[in-house]
Amino acid sequence: MQYRHLFFDLDHTIWDFETNSKETLQDLYHQNALVEKGVTDFEQFFNQYSFHNHRLWDRYTKGFIKQEELRWKRMWLALLEFKIADEVLAKKLSVQFLEILPTKKKLFPYTVEILEYLKNKGYQMHLVTNGFESVQHNKLRESNLTAYFDQVITSEASNSLKPNKEIFEFALQKTGAGIEESIMIGDNQDADIQGGINAGLDTIFVNHLQVAATVKATYTIHHLKELENIL
Repeated sequence: MQYRHLFFDLDHTIWDFETNSKETLQDLYHQNALVEKGVTDFEQFFNQYSFHNHRLWDRYTKGFIKQEELRWKRMWLALLEFKIADEVLAKKLSVQFLEILPTKKKLFPYTVEILEYLKNKGYQMHLVTNGFESVQHNKLRESNLTAYFDQVITSEASNSLKPNKEIFEFALQKTGAGIEESIMIGDNQDADIQGGINAGLDTIFVNHLQVAATVKATYTIHHLKELENIL
């Protein structure tokens, strides 16, 4: 067996962030009566949130903004699209979002089955994530995934962010894994694939969305079941 240590990304790779975040925002939309405050179209609100969240995460991973700014400004900017300049509301929504989001349980198809398959084959599995420490652990617990992963390496714990090689070096050190026996598995071509390459790791690009490849991964799959053909 070439690999012994499998390093997974969490959001968008095995945990369906898009579906879970949409459900969470729907909860907040109704709980806070946002329609009465002027947010008249939920789908537009969700699309604006997603746009700003993606842009701010990019800035966060590149070190331009801090965690707290990311958390509330994605709400603030989404509200501004409806001409609602309410910082208090934005910060309230931010807190509520991070309380509810980890309780959502939607996983990508075949997630549990592939983790069982890999566990039974004797692989040591870990997570390397840019997500927030407490939030990611809560997601794992609520989705009944905690038992599959030996180590959970977050950006907060490692004091680094993917794609910087330092977070991967921290992960290798913490798990006692060698580069040649490790592989990074994720959906993000910059953070996971280029990041893994930067650290000297083999990589598997989980291309759920079937987008054009911009970074050459060692392997590319479009469904988690395809991991059985590699591992």
